[in-house]
Amino acid sequence: MLLELRKQINYYLEFKDWYGKIIKDFKFDYEKDNEAKNILSNIIKMKSNDWDFVGVLLAFCNAVKKKKNIFIFGGGPSLEDTIEHIIDIKGRTLFKRSLTLAADGASRYLKMKQIPIDGIFTDLDGITKNEFDYPSFMIVHAHGDNINNLCSFKEEIIKFNNLIGTTQVKPNDLLLNPGGFTDGDRILFFLRSLLSPTQKLYLIGMDFESIVGKYSKPHFQGNIVGSSTKIKKLKYAFDLLKWISKKMENEIILINSNTKSNFFRNIPLERIQDYNFT
Repeated sequence: MLLELRKQINYYLEFKDWYGKIIKDFKFDYEKDNEAKNILSNIIKMKSNDWDFVGVLLAFCNAVKKKKNIFIFGGGPSLEDTIEHIIDIKGRTLFKRSLTLAADGASRYLKMKQIPIDGIFTDLDGITKNEFDYPSFMIVHAHGDNINNLCSFKEEIIKFNNLIGTTQVKPNDLLLNPGGFTDGDRILFFLRSLLSPTQKLYLIGMDFESIVGKYSKPHFQGNIVGSSTKIKKLKYAFDLLKWISKKMENEIILINSNTKSNFFRNIPLERIQDYNFT
């Protein structure tokens, strides 16, 4: 069962061309990505003997399959207004009866609004150690630029039971490579083979323009204009969403996103009241 699940989720070979393009375009260090993989693997090896990777992975897959609606939250500038409006119109029960997955720092706002989080996908640069107390699952990613974060969060990674590790390079026995680039698009890559065709994915706070949301980093005091590198990363993330969506049967819907595209349906705030999330 585990081997089959790993085969389903690992997208290393299919994503390899994208990865090569990304590290070349951003001048990332392949050896550093490998080093990060080894560091996270070694930290995971320090987990207690009763940690069961098979059990954690199966539990996450079962959690994904149980809910028809899946909400994926990004840290973009539309996050707060969208969630506030949905709570006012539909109530928190909409989120409670759905699967909720947060990309990195978006989890800080969800926690503040007391919205349950089933899983946080993070490279550890948008959260604090307090977020390890909140979700059902943590999916921690290793790459060359977050080695210091992996070391800083070492104890939290060791202690958190329902933890899944991911890498950007060739996966090993302890880490998966689902494909994807940013925390947000990586969620869809991870889910792609676990979903039934009837499940719908709603993306909130997924904005791919020049403004970076304040929940992207813990030290941000407000939304900011992104650097040229950040804007390029967001463009890649959106291109990857379009690419992976073609390989999925599920409907993917943006809610109040600042990114307007004919590729995905975008539900504006004024239409939420009439939309039936069933």
